[in-house]
Amino acid sequence: MEDIFVVEAIDKRFDHVSRIEGRSERLEMLMQLDVNTEIYPIKKEDKYALLITPTLHADGTGDSGYYGQGKQGSIADKYEYIMYGKLYKIQEEGSGADIKAELFISFGGLLLSLKGNPDYITEFQLDHKYFLCMRKLV
Repeated sequence: MEDIFVVEAIDKRFDHVSRIEGRSERLEMLMQLDVNTEIYPIKKEDKYALLITPTLHADGTGDSGYYGQGKQGSIADKYEYIMYGKLYKIQEEGSGADIKAELFISFGGLLLSLKGNPDYITEFQLDHKYFLCMRKLV
């Protein structure tokens, strides 16, 4: 899943972590994301490209769990902030045309909640690991 998110609110949770809330431009998803703002500062109303992917290999091959330093063409080369975590919960609410799906990924305690059209969440699988890749757009 890839989209551009506009930061609508920032809530300082801890000394170095803030929870940002944003809305995607294309997919109309709502996001809440904990970010280590000491190493990656975030500002309200800024736009960020966000990608959630099961692999960082440009050719799409699966993640082996080991980092190959000599490999060329990593997706990570295009992003500034990357986290790796596990999808631990998917839920749906509402019915008919008003149904919404929400997924939750934990990145070592930093959380992501993504809510919106269930069609954009069907590709995600419970208990699988995903990379969140983010970069600020100018």
